[in-house]
Amino acid sequence: MRIAVFCGASSGRRPVYRDAAFAFGRLLAERGIGLVYGGGHVGLMGAVADGALEAGGEAIGVMPRALAEREIAHRGLTRLDVVPSMHVRKQRMAELAGGFVTLPGGAGTFEEIFEQWTWAQLGIHEKPCGFLNIDGYFDPLMAMVDAVTREGFMKPVYRQMLVVTPDPDEMIRRFATYTPPPRKWTEAPAP
Repeated sequence: MRIAVFCGASSGRRPVYRDAAFAFGRLLAERGIGLVYGGGHVGLMGAVADGALEAGGEAIGVMPRALAEREIAHRGLTRLDVVPSMHVRKQRMAELAGGFVTLPGGAGTFEEIFEQWTWAQLGIHEKPCGFLNIDGYFDPLMAMVDAVTREGFMKPVYRQMLVVTPDPDEMIRRFATYTPPPRKWTEAPAP
């Protein structure tokens, strides 16, 4: 099994983010779960890969050629797939992974997980999507997602499909037992 991790190319202002990313990479390796991620050596991306590699795990990076040419690619990976574009990067990561975990990051991180979450709702894949809520980082985002649900722009079943937890062990346990909800537009979801 492999899990794709979406996270920042920055480390953030506080060490708690980098420490948690490194620890999550290590935990994946210790559980025999391969890491698929953006391929960088910088920020939380580099930390999660370093954690996995230090623990003897598999770390597969997927990076667009333009970024690889700027020398931000991690050079110690199990494998680095250089692809032509950001779109192909996301598609390739989705092909390689059995689920998607989000660590703190910015606009690119949000865009990546929201696309996978949307694809899961539409039944394009049936893989779990989660937010490792390090030190409450995703609390404001989840409040917005709850508002979207409350205001009727999303059915509760699609909010509930997200795994949101500060506990990496719980994330992995819930991914292992994940059951997807009915697809949007093809079956009537539970209220």
